[in-house]
Amino acid sequence: MGEVIQMALSDHVSFDQIRAAHGLSADEVKALMRRELAPGSYRAWRRRVRRFSDRRASYK
Repeated sequence: MGEVIQMALSDHVSFDQIRAAHGLSADEVKALMRRELAPGSYRAWRRRVRRFSDRRASYK
């Protein structure tokens, strides 16, 4: 679990890379992050992922 969270928090690892390494879909990663992070931390992470994905076609 800890490795998946670290990968998800990294700006350099995509959801596709997490799926290849751990077999979790993007929705499963989001659910895991919602369970494991504090509510404010989860919201900040989702904002960051959305902001980066708007700028880059191949981001999370």
